[in-house]
Amino acid sequence: MSRFDLIIFDCDGVLVDSEILAAQVESKLLTGAGYPITAGEIGERFAGMTWRDILLAVEKEAAIPLQATLIDESKTILDERLKRELQPIPGVREAVAQLSEPRCICSNSSEERIRMMLTKVGLRDIFEPNIFSAESLGPDRVKPKPDIFLHGAEKMGAKPENTLVIEDSVHGVTGATAAGMRVVGFTGASHTTPSHADQLTEAGAETVIHRMEDLPAVATALLEWSDAV
Repeated sequence: MSRFDLIIFDCDGVLVDSEILAAQVESKLLTGAGYPITAGEIGERFAGMTWRDILLAVEKEAAIPLQATLIDESKTILDERLKRELQPIPGVREAVAQLSEPRCICSNSSEERIRMMLTKVGLRDIFEPNIFSAESLGPDRVKPKPDIFLHGAEKMGAKPENTLVIEDSVHGVTGATAAGMRVVGFTGASHTTPSHADQLTEAGAETVIHRMEDLPAVATALLEWSDAV
C-alpha cells in the first residue's frame, strides 16, 4: 500500500485547541447546577463526548435533574468564547501539506461550529468541503459509536481498513477502531493530562504523537509497517 485511502481528522483537540474552553464552560455550568466539578475533571472523564451526553451521564450518576436550558446556555457561552479565544493546534497546515492522501474531518461538533472554528483559525480552506458531523446523523450515532467514521469513509470512497484516523479522545479512538480503522492518538492540545497517551493507547491507538509536525513521518512508518506485515 503506497498510501492510505483517506486520513480522517477529528476537529476539537486535534485541529483546534477548543476542548479546554469547552471544559471550562461546562464545569462552571455543572457546578452552578449543583454538581461541583473542575475543568480538569471534565477533560479526564468526558473528553470527546457531546454536551448532551455529558448531561445525561451526570444525571444518571448524581440522580439530580438538570435543566434542558443548559444545552442552549452552553452553546451560547462557548460559541462566544471560541470566537474570541480559539487558537489552532500548532503545525496543522504544515503537516497536512506533507500528506498526499485525501482528507476529511469527522467530529461530534455541529457542522456550523466546525466551520466557524476553522474559519477563526484559518484552516477551513484545507478541509472544505469534506467536513462531516456526527450530530447530523442523529444524537444516538455520535462517538464512541463508529457511525461518523464509516460515513466519512463512504462519502470519500475509502475502505475503512485503509483509513487512518487522528484522534485526541478515548471515545474517538474507540469509535475509529470499531470502524476497523487505524488510529494515531494526539496529545498536543491544552486539555491533555499526564495519563492521556496511555489512555489513548489502551483504547486502540497504534501510536501517540504530541506534535502535529510528527504526523507525516508517523503515517509513512505505519504504511511501511503494514507492507512489512
